[in-house]
Amino acid sequence: MFELSWQDLVFMLGNIVFFVALIPSIISENKPSKWTSLSTALVMSLYVITYYSLSLTYATVTGAIATTAWWILYLQKRNS
Repeated sequence: MFELSWQDLVFMLGNIVFFVALIPSIISENKPSKWTSLSTALVMSLYVITYYSLSLTYATVTGAIATTAWWILYLQKRNS
């Protein structure tokens, strides 16, 4: 099984909080700016790659989920 370091735990919990905090924005009519969503999604995508390179498995998975939420917000704003 994968080892859970304290750093992996901290990043995992932070990513879960970010994802849960974005759910109301995803389901509501009000969306963040297209550029805010895009820049955040891009930076978080780099974070996910970094987590993976450091073998932070749980942070990688939860980071990918939170990043996907930002990509969804970007696509919703872009298509509105």
